[in-house]
Amino acid sequence: MTASAPYDLLVIGGGINGAGIARDAAGRGLRVLLCEKGDLAEHTSSASTKLIHGGLRYLEQYEFRLVREALAERERLMRLAPHIVWPLRFVLPHDAGLRPAWMLRLGLFLYDHLSRLRALPGSQSLRLTRDGVGAPLQPRLTRGFAYSDCWVEDSRLVVLNALDAVERGAVLRTRTAVESARREDGAWTATLYDTVTRRRDSVRAKVVVNAAGPWVGQTLLQTLSVEARPKVRLVKGSHIVVRRLYPGDQAYILQQPDRRIVFAIPYERDFTLIGTTDVPYEAGPGPVGISVEETRYLCACINRSFARSIGPDDVVWSFSGLRPLYDDAAESASAVTRDYVLDLETEGPPVLSVFGGKITTYRRLAEHVLEKLRPHLPDWKPAWTGQTPLPGGDMEEADFDRFLRRVAAQYPFLPEATARRLARAYGTRIARLLGDAASLADLGETFGGDLSAREVDYLVREERARTSDDILWRRSKLGLRTTRDEVARLGRYLSAAGLQRP
Repeated sequence: MTASAPYDLLVIGGGINGAGIARDAAGRGLRVLLCEKGDLAEHTSSASTKLIHGGLRYLEQYEFRLVREALAERERLMRLAPHIVWPLRFVLPHDAGLRPAWMLRLGLFLYDHLSRLRALPGSQSLRLTRDGVGAPLQPRLTRGFAYSDCWVEDSRLVVLNALDAVERGAVLRTRTAVESARREDGAWTATLYDTVTRRRDSVRAKVVVNAAGPWVGQTLLQTLSVEARPKVRLVKGSHIVVRRLYPGDQAYILQQPDRRIVFAIPYERDFTLIGTTDVPYEAGPGPVGISVEETRYLCACINRSFARSIGPDDVVWSFSGLRPLYDDAAESASAVTRDYVLDLETEGPPVLSVFGGKITTYRRLAEHVLEKLRPHLPDWKPAWTGQTPLPGGDMEEADFDRFLRRVAAQYPFLPEATARRLARAYGTRIARLLGDAASLADLGETFGGDLSAREVDYLVREERARTSDDILWRRSKLGLRTTRDEVARLGRYLSAAGLQRP
């Protein structure tokens, strides 16, 4: 871009909010540049509990608008991305001495009725001693409830939004930091630093959107030299993964004596995902890891309700992220609002900063961002993302099971588990990956966890993957199934292609 033809939007941050804003804006005809200093979804957006949900517990905090909006988005995303978003049934045991049963019933009644759409079954009461879903739990838990929400492949949701933005004209630069930006001649001039080539260049943009997540305040003050008005409150959330704790596809939502709730969710076929913690975080933003105390806390949460006990030695993987919440001065980290605040500063070329938010409501957040920016940008096309599937999601009647049967018939050489994994990850774009392959041998070298050279090449070519971690932990979760030697072999394969550099 030249100084005479600046971008309309420079979006800083390649998490779910930045990718969603870039996609929406590009689809309306705006010229968009999306910069991410690392990989897409490298931080908070790949460290969620991986749920598209209304947030049942937010009803206790009277966040009715947020829950209503989230429930509507839950239904919409099931239609727009049926490969990476699917229904999940939750079991909520009633634990005597915690929230009373009438309160749980009332909350679930509201949860059922705050959404005008009902693609998912409503809540119901359970006798856990009679229902099979009660079998993994301790005998003292005799009553409970069931309700529905959705699972999401969180980091893939980010990648698909960014990919669609590019296909609609946006420019995506990963591993590119916005080092500084200044207002001059009616626009922003930004200096970008490519961490791979170690080169700098400058771009101009009419508006900056600061969707830097945990770095939102730092970006305002240090990069853009703008005083932050809302404040960000960092809260660390950690999860652990253990070998599968119980049979069945149901998840569990467990009340705790500290009034928090912890989920136990079927994960990657052979595992159970447990989380999350809510720990106030006072240090500066950056990579974070789980603490010994958090691991013990999550194990204790399971041991309070499940018949089978676990300990730190049972943890096969853990991950942590920083939630950049809007600081509403709540006393506890768990009580801080999960709603988002959009701050528009217009003392010169505008900058809009995103504080807070949930992965569930990212699409509506993007629409609200563009509504606020409308007076500052040229005319554009109307809102469109509520009706347009994400890449790979354009399957007939959003019916994944029917689509999977077609995949199995078209590629009969794929093992059943591999066909399902690829169909889930890539949806209707599986044909772009597999091409004319007629046998497993046609997919080339394998790197463990059924990862083939052809899939690696696709991820590098189409989805901007560069390193083993990009592929094994963000584009997929195959890192759970690969050995150290297989990871090293994948690294050598990427290095031979000129990738795998820090």
